[in-house]
Amino acid sequence: MESLEEKISRVTQEDVSIVPYNPDWPRMFEQEKQHLLNCLPHALIRRIEHFGSTAIPNLSAKPIIDVLVEVASLEETKKKIAPVLESQGYDYFWRPSFGDDIPPFYAWFIKRDAKGNRTHHIHMVERDFEQWDRLFFRDYLIEYRDVARKYQDLKLRLAKDYPNDRIAYTNGKTEFIVRITEIAKRRYKSA
Repeated sequence: MESLEEKISRVTQEDVSIVPYNPDWPRMFEQEKQHLLNCLPHALIRRIEHFGSTAIPNLSAKPIIDVLVEVASLEETKKKIAPVLESQGYDYFWRPSFGDDIPPFYAWFIKRDAKGNRTHHIHMVERDFEQWDRLFFRDYLIEYRDVARKYQDLKLRLAKDYPNDRIAYTNGKTEFIVRITEIAKRRYKSA
């Protein structure tokens, strides 16, 4: 049986490939949203949002749908949701929000297709988690296409530089995402 360390090593070394925008991505999100609503305890699920690059029309992205799920309780999520999704083949991680081991922690799932390729990342957090700020970033890139193009160029360069290092790829995007998210929060909170 695979240890947690082996599992983390395996998933962080998987290919980073950026593909052109796929108009099926919104449909794939809706299908996964319905699947989650149908198979998970309704009392725990509050809202489900599509975020990340696949939620931004015409933006090249890793072909992985990012799903942000608000849950009523992360402790109950560990007990009642993780077993359901793991039994369906999802990889499950109790993941720190920042760094290697910095709370708050949240539930993170990887869904794969029949070939073992990632198709969805499901991030389950409570209402007050900072991950919800990612919706500001999404909305800003939808509205400001020039900023979205700069983000796309950064991602393409990072994918070329770090084709098998998801941590370095992600770290390379962090400054851009943080800076644009702060701009977006000021813009949308004042509107």
